[in-house]
Amino acid sequence: MSKTKTAETTEFPTFDASQAADQVRAFAEKGVEQSKETFAKLKTGAEEAKKAFETSYETAKTTSSDLSLKAIATLRANAEANFSHLEALVSAKSLSEVVELQTSFLRKRVETAVEQAKEFQAAASKAAEDVSKPYKTAFEKAFKDVSKAA
Repeated sequence: MSKTKTAETTEFPTFDASQAADQVRAFAEKGVEQSKETFAKLKTGAEEAKKAFETSYETAKTTSSDLSLKAIATLRANAEANFSHLEALVSAKSLSEVVELQTSFLRKRVETAVEQAKEFQAAASKAAEDVSKPYKTAFEKAFKDVSKAA
């Protein structure tokens, strides 16, 4: 025969308001503490991002100046070579000498242009790497911190 439970035979747990208040307080304190920790992490991340931006900006300014000076030096060297060639052409005594000067000049100009392009490309690549390095470092650090937290 099965026993049926009634309100008189069933025991209900008693509700202790002081324990509930303690649990709510502990839960709230834990939430506040987690919020403080999250805010501190966000603040640190924002400061690191600001530093990365400032460093990158200064690097961009410096490398931009360096590239500009390199471009100006290249233009000056090319202009001097062109004027020297023009002087040589004016002082040429025969058509065959003009053709020889022109052929030699064009060959040197092509070789110089290739070399200048390689140098400028290397400088531009280095500049791009230097400018992006602070961001890359900050991203890698942030990724590492997130990986540790997970």
